[in-house]
Amino acid sequence: MLARRRLDTVDSTDKSQRGVTMRVLAGISQKRLFKTILANSRDRLYRMAFSWTHDPALADDLVQQTCYQALRKQRHLRDIDAADAWLFRILANCLADHHRARREVLSGEEFVIVEKWTPEHATQEDQVAQRVRKAVSALPLAHRQVVTLVDLEGFSYAAVADILDIPVGTVMSRLSRGRRALRDHLLDVNARGEVNLPAKVRRIK
Repeated sequence: MLARRRLDTVDSTDKSQRGVTMRVLAGISQKRLFKTILANSRDRLYRMAFSWTHDPALADDLVQQTCYQALRKQRHLRDIDAADAWLFRILANCLADHHRARREVLSGEEFVIVEKWTPEHATQEDQVAQRVRKAVSALPLAHRQVVTLVDLEGFSYAAVADILDIPVGTVMSRLSRGRRALRDHLLDVNARGEVNLPAKVRRIK
C-alpha cells in the first residue's frame, strides 16, 4: 500500500514536471514565432511610418522604437494571431508620443497605380502618383492614418479602431472624409486637365 502511494506520488510529480516542461517549450516556441512575425513586419511598418511622416529618418526611428517596445512588452500579447494589429498600434502610439513631444505637423504619402498596368500607362501612372501623394499629404494626420491603414494595409474598421484606440464610428467617419477629400482633389485636378485619371486605380503595397 505504501509502495503504491509512493509510485502515485512519483507519477504525479513526473506529470507535473512534464507539464512545466511543455509550458516552457511552448513559451520558447511562441517567442520564436513572434520574433519571426516581427522581422517579417518591419518593411510594412516602415512603409506605414513613412506614409504618416514623409521622413525616412523619422520613419526608421519609429520602426526601431516599435520593435523595441514590442519585444519588451511581448508578454502582454495574449493572442499571437493578433500580433499584426498589435504592432501597428504600437507604431501609432510611438508616432503619437513623437507628435506630442515635438508638436510638429507631419506629412504622409500614398501610392496608386492603374488596375491593369501596361508600358503605355507609365507616364500617366507617375502623374497620378504625384497628385495622390500631394493630396494625401494635405490630409489631417488623423484622416491620413485611417486612410492608409484601411486602404494601404487592408485592416478592418475594428482593427483600425483598436490600433488607434478610437471608436469604430470615428474610423468610418474619418475614412469617409479622407476618401472624399482625396476624390475631390483628384477630380479637380482632372477637370483642370493637369492629369488624366484612369478609370480604376489601386494602391501599391
